[in-house]
Amino acid sequence: MTQTIARVAILVPDYDAGIAFYCGRLGFELIQDTAVGDGKRWVLVRPRGATETALLIARAEGDRQNAAIGNQTGGRVGFFLFTDDFARDHAAMLAAGVEFLEMPRHEAYGTVAVFTDPFGNRWDLLQPAS
Repeated sequence: MTQTIARVAILVPDYDAGIAFYCGRLGFELIQDTAVGDGKRWVLVRPRGATETALLIARAEGDRQNAAIGNQTGGRVGFFLFTDDFARDHAAMLAAGVEFLEMPRHEAYGTVAVFTDPFGNRWDLLQPAS
């Protein structure tokens, strides 16, 4: 089954830490890194092998962006990282020390587990039902 999602933007207070987490610690593939002015950068990454997954990281600068981060950290933000091999990617993330808030469970729409990043955002790692 092929699953495609729109690009999801997250704001991080420390751009280098965001890249270190997603590309370094989790081993995501860096697809695009572009300066967009005013010291901001948009970075497109995806888990290796999960060709239909996209996550966009923006460097946060200023009070408005920091407020946006604060608004996201209060609870589930409903972002998904789709994977073509849930067992592989879940194991790799566990090995990297990722904190999972909910262990894998089977739902009608697929297998899902919830994890958190160092910035307080919560994500669902999901393999859609075939």
